[in-house]
Amino acid sequence: MIGDLRLEIEERKNELKTERKILMATQKNTNYKLLFTILLALVLSISMYSFASAQGPAPTDDEVNAIAKKLFCPVCENTPLDVCPTEACRQWREQIRQMLIEGKTEDEIIQYFIDTYGARASGDPPNKIASYLIPVTAIFLGTALLLRALQMWKKPKAAESAIPAGEAKQVHQDEYFNKLEDELKKRK
Repeated sequence: MIGDLRLEIEERKNELKTERKILMATQKNTNYKLLFTILLALVLSISMYSFASAQGPAPTDDEVNAIAKKLFCPVCENTPLDVCPTEACRQWREQIRQMLIEGKTEDEIIQYFIDTYGARASGDPPNKIASYLIPVTAIFLGTALLLRALQMWKKPKAAESAIPAGEAKQVHQDEYFNKLEDELKKRK
């Protein structure tokens, strides 16, 4: 009986040792999983930080508005993008902000909007010389025509006859015309 008891105790010790080894192995696996998770989170956070810092700091509203001031609203005519309250302009300003975050220059952003939405998006006309020369020329021509018209209105030319005065022939007058003149002379 004592021998059976010792045998049972030994078996129980072996079972406990086995359970302890399993528990230790499970704890090691859990510790490795926890360590792996922490390292993965650390690597991801470092990579996100380096990605964010590579893009540069977020642009201020002044930087966005400096570019938006040079562009015009696609909906409202002759309204600069920086002061327009429409939803389309708000989206354009956010797009400018995103492009600045990506590291694009002011000229690249303006050129993108011109390429995408046409020359109307930019405040600068495509052909500056023609856009300034045409109105100035029209003003000068209009002024010259107006002065000429005023001059002609003030001093009308004397009516010129097709036949010179010395060569004019007496036109035969009608009887009716002669009677009318006689009647008018009598009344006086």
